[in-house]
Amino acid sequence: MKTMTYKKKYVSTTNACKLCTPLGAALAFRGIEGAVPFLHGSQGCATYMRRYIISHFNEPIDIASSSLGEKNAIYGGGPNLKLGLTNVINKFQPSLVGIATTCLTETIGDDVPMFLHQFRQEASGGPLPHMVNVSTPSYSGTHMEGFHGAVRAVVDALATGGATTETVNLLPGFVSPADIRYLEEVMGDFALPATILPDLSETLDGPALRQYDMIPGGGTPIAAIKAMGRSQASIEFGRTVAEPLSSGLLLNERFRVPCTRLGLPMGLRETDRFFHELEAISGRPTPRRHALERGRYVDGCVDGHKYVFGKRAIVYGEEDLVVGLTAMLAEIGVKPVLCASGGKSGRLAQAITAVTSDLLAAPPVVREGMDFFEIAEEAEALAPDLLVGHSKGYPLARKLAIPLIRAGFPIHDRLGGQRILHLGYRGAQQLFDRIANALIEQKQDSSSVGYSYM
Repeated sequence: MKTMTYKKKYVSTTNACKLCTPLGAALAFRGIEGAVPFLHGSQGCATYMRRYIISHFNEPIDIASSSLGEKNAIYGGGPNLKLGLTNVINKFQPSLVGIATTCLTETIGDDVPMFLHQFRQEASGGPLPHMVNVSTPSYSGTHMEGFHGAVRAVVDALATGGATTETVNLLPGFVSPADIRYLEEVMGDFALPATILPDLSETLDGPALRQYDMIPGGGTPIAAIKAMGRSQASIEFGRTVAEPLSSGLLLNERFRVPCTRLGLPMGLRETDRFFHELEAISGRPTPRRHALERGRYVDGCVDGHKYVFGKRAIVYGEEDLVVGLTAMLAEIGVKPVLCASGGKSGRLAQAITAVTSDLLAAPPVVREGMDFFEIAEEAEALAPDLLVGHSKGYPLARKLAIPLIRAGFPIHDRLGGQRILHLGYRGAQQLFDRIANALIEQKQDSSSVGYSYM
């Protein structure tokens, strides 16, 4: 099945189904212990990203900026970058500064590695934090390219080799803090010490504190990242992640750490693949707690099958999340009729085929590089019963008078987006219940008499 190319009647993007590349990098850097994200560009970029991220996670986030203006667009942003780094180091005392470029600095051709080299040579006083830079112009991709690019840049800069340890590197991609906590639990139950990179479980979903911490606790320790080249294995989630952005493949090439690349463990079969890999690495069977969760999920699917079977869904969002959601929907009897993403990896259609070819009588329509104007244009003819994706699809769901099952990022119109569990048998059960109950509620509310017993 080939990805279908949508021919636009115009050149503008209307309500994009993606976010900007440096935003993804800032999120990845946020998942490292003691790190401060730093945007080399205009102040407006950092302000927009802070506001956008806070709306989803309901947590404060500082994103530093070199605050370039019109003069810097002509003469270059080197002096601003160096001054900004000095201020951030003095104010935050970070262990790592993650520097992501923006459209402006990429367009004028600022040589950030050279500026950082000069900054290190010119610095005086105490030791400097690690400084890792990644190229993230928004015109080159989506927030997911920025996210994976930042993770790989950190691994590239910090990981070292040596004697093999029992640790397993887990590279989950951009999942929720609740998903990270779940993965930590799973790895612990298999008695596998794990380095999860990045770890947003506390840095973007922390407890209430009496005093504001300029850098929140949590995140992947720097020492653990340095030791990733000595791990016994790597597991990387993402069927659409390109090889040049893969941290697992980098660790394999440089340090010979075996790498297994899997889809996001969403639904039954994709989660089974993850647990089978953990069984192989640990030499242990799946712990009883998780075997029971699998059984309860299957039982829940049997109980609710009649409410979801044959329903038609439009799925949208980040490419790998769309793949995982589509796999889960196909398993429970929901027919995905459109799988859409703003990403343009060229791998989405192949990944959808891999997880649904033996489940669906006809393949869904798969679109890359879509915005919500284009999704809406196709939606009415497809007659969907529900939408599955983030909050930006709400206007379309409202127009079509169908439920929106919120998943992924961003969730701006509901509380608790950071606590949505997507992964594993437990996450699949929660998602199934939400889908079934949304369909039941719609039928109940639209009934002329209503009913109070199923």
